[in-house]
Amino acid sequence: MKLSNNHFHPDHDSNRRLDVTTQNRLSTILRRAAITGVALAAAIPFANLAVAQADTNMRLPSQTLGKTLPDGTRVLIKRSNESARISPSMGSTPLHRNAWVSGRYDVTVSDKSAKFGIGSGYIVACQLTLGGSANGGMSGTASNYTPENATVTAQTGAGVTIGPGQAANYFINDIEYQDPFGARAHESAVKFRGGNGAVVYRNETMMINGCAGYAQARAYVKVRVITAKVSQSVFLYGKPFSLG
Repeated sequence: MKLSNNHFHPDHDSNRRLDVTTQNRLSTILRRAAITGVALAAAIPFANLAVAQADTNMRLPSQTLGKTLPDGTRVLIKRSNESARISPSMGSTPLHRNAWVSGRYDVTVSDKSAKFGIGSGYIVACQLTLGGSANGGMSGTASNYTPENATVTAQTGAGVTIGPGQAANYFINDIEYQDPFGARAHESAVKFRGGNGAVVYRNETMMINGCAGYAQARAYVKVRVITAKVSQSVFLYGKPFSLG
């Protein structure tokens, strides 16, 4: 017996409509799930950013200091373009701090035959207040903290560990030379002659560990001048700034 095609088409069409409806619903569910997943994934970085602490950028004031040596030689020191960027450690713990510092020193000596060296750096103190005038007359609770008597000395780029009441001397330049006996020696001053000299540094790193309280830093430059009649050092200290 020959069966008519029309006898079976309605059932097949119904099944097709059911299949299409089911597929549409499934597609809608999958699309919503995908959108939700994308939204959650996009929100995760912003959540992390909210928890992370942002860097602190600061511009520090320019300074000028003039000094007359006992033999009449005039020394002029200028600091400019000083800046600092303070960042918490990757672990976001209060015991670790990172700082990137930049600056420029220009020195003029009236005696063109004089030799002089420019040694720049930073004093970093833990739970001490670094204060005082620009000519080296320091005051406040950290009045005795100078580059010479800091607790620890290191070159920028290295990490130091200091505790409450301690200070570190970070020097910018490390110059190697041979002493009179042929042995290797190091110094932090760049030597000049002819009456003019300049030192520029950019994004030098300081890594401070172990300080559970507040920490401060302060730039300095030591200019050692040697003339035919006198040998003397002149200091210029910068404005203290917080490391957190």
